[in-house]
Amino acid sequence: MNNSRRNFLRRASVLGAGAAVAAGSKTALAQHEGHTAPQPQAPPKTDNRPPTAEGGIVPVEVPDVPRLPWRMEGNVKVFHLVPEVVEWELIPGKKIIGWGYNGHVPGPTIEINEGDRVRIHVTNKLPEGTSMHWHGLEVPPSQDGVPFLNQPLIEPGQTFTYEFNVHQNGSFFYHSHMAMQEMMGMIGFFIVHPKRPYAPKVDRDFGLVLQEWALLPNNPIPNTLAMEFNWLTINGRSGPHSTPMLVRQGERVRIRMINMGMDHHPMHIHGNQFYVTGTEGGRVPETAWYPGNTVLVGVAQARDIEFDAVYPGDWMLHCHLPHHMMNQMVSMVGPMGHAGHGSQTGKGMEEGMGVVTQGHALSEDLGPGMGRGMGMTTQERNVSNAVGPTQQQQGQHQGHGQQQPSPSQGKGSEVQPGQAERLGQVSNPDDTARRKRVPGYPQDMVMFMDKEVAKPHTYGLPPGWTGSFMGMMTMVRVLPPAMYDEIQRRIREGIVEAPQGQPAGQQQHNHE
Repeated sequence: MNNSRRNFLRRASVLGAGAAVAAGSKTALAQHEGHTAPQPQAPPKTDNRPPTAEGGIVPVEVPDVPRLPWRMEGNVKVFHLVPEVVEWELIPGKKIIGWGYNGHVPGPTIEINEGDRVRIHVTNKLPEGTSMHWHGLEVPPSQDGVPFLNQPLIEPGQTFTYEFNVHQNGSFFYHSHMAMQEMMGMIGFFIVHPKRPYAPKVDRDFGLVLQEWALLPNNPIPNTLAMEFNWLTINGRSGPHSTPMLVRQGERVRIRMINMGMDHHPMHIHGNQFYVTGTEGGRVPETAWYPGNTVLVGVAQARDIEFDAVYPGDWMLHCHLPHHMMNQMVSMVGPMGHAGHGSQTGKGMEEGMGVVTQGHALSEDLGPGMGRGMGMTTQERNVSNAVGPTQQQQGQHQGHGQQQPSPSQGKGSEVQPGQAERLGQVSNPDDTARRKRVPGYPQDMVMFMDKEVAKPHTYGLPPGWTGSFMGMMTMVRVLPPAMYDEIQRRIREGIVEAPQGQPAGQQQHNHE
C-alpha cells in the first residue's frame, strides 16, 4: 500500500536526506563536532584484546557473540560497525535471515573503560537508511543517533562517524533507532568498565542478549509486524543451542542481561540466589541491592545480577514465561487442537502472527483468539473448551447416549465413582488409548538434540539433557576444579563429545 507507514518512512528518508544535502548539509555536519561522513572504507587491522584497567578488570564473556576489535588513533579507540543482512542458525537446521552488525546477530560486543574517547565508523550495507543509538550513554545530542532530529539517515553505502567521551560505567547497549530494524535483530552490548573494579570483585562476567522472533512456516525472515513470537533466543541462539556459561566452583559471578524486543522477560536461575546490582543506568549502590532468584528484564532495560557460585551443578537460567520456555509456540501449532464450542483462545500460526485474511485483529471474533480484547464474543457459550474430545463424545464412546456431567458439576470438588474413568484419566502410562481421551492431552512434548548441539562446553552432561532446553534457555555450569579444567582443555583442543546412552524415561515422555 502506497500509504503504508513503511513506504511513508522510506519516502521521508529519501526526501529528508535530499533536503539535508541540498539545504542544510553544512549545518547538519557541523552538529557532529566537526566530523564529516567519510567515504566507505575497509575495516582496518585492529586489536581484539579485552580492555584493562586498574585492579585487573575481568573481561565480559558473551557466549556465541564476538568482541568488536578496535585500534588506537592517538588517544581515541576506533571501532568499525557494519549494519548488514545476516544469516545464522537458531538451532541446528533452523536458519533465520535478519539484520545485524559485522556478520552477527546480536552485534559484536563493544567493551571499553570509563574515561575512554571512542570513534565509531558505521558503514551501512543495508538496503535502507539506518542510524545508531547508544542506549543509556550520556552523549552530545549530535551523537545520539535519532534520524532527522540529530542527524541525517546513514543511507545505503554511506559511512557515518560517531565520536564521544564516555564518563559512565555499566551495562549499556547500541541499536538501530529505526523501530522495525530493531525487530530484525539490530542490537549489541556496549559495556563500560569502571576505573576501579566494583566491590566485591567478580571472577566471571557474562553477558546475555534477550531477543524474540516471529517466523512463519517456511519463511526464514522475521515478521516484524507480529505481536506474538515463536522463537526466543539468548545471544542469537535458542535452547538447547545456546552455549553454557562455565564457572569454577567458589567463584563470584556477574551476569548482565539486556532486552530489546516486545516482551518483558522474568529471568530465573535454578539453585542459586543472587543480588540485583546494576541497571541500564549503571551500578546500583550496595544499600539498594535486593536478593532474589528471578529478575524482570523489561523492554529496553539492562539488569546485572551477582552471586557466589558455591553449589556445584548444572543450573538452568531461563525466561519463566511459559510460552518463552519452548520453540515454535504461538496461538496454536502442532498436533494440538481445540474441541467443543465457544470462542477459541488460539488461532492458527498465521493469525497469531498478525496475518489476517478477513476482518481485523481487533474484531469481536478474532480479538480474543489473538490475545487482544476482553475475551468476550457472540460465539461464547457456557461450556467447556477443553483440549480433546467433548464430554458428549466421551459418553457416546462408552456406550452412553447422552452427555456426561462435567467435572465442575456435582458436590464440591469430590470425584464421583467412575468419574475418573469417564474423564479418561489413566494411571498406566502405557495405556495410549486412555491417555488420548484425557482432556488437555497432549501438552508438553520432548525432543532430544544432544548430538546436534554438542560442543566442548556440554561435556559431562547426562544423555537427553537437551529435552529440557527450549526457547529462551541456557545454563550456568558450576564445576568442581577438576571438571572445570578438563572442559577448558577440551575447549582449547576443540574436542566435541556428545553424551552416550539413552535419556532417562525417554519411552514414557514421547507422545504418539
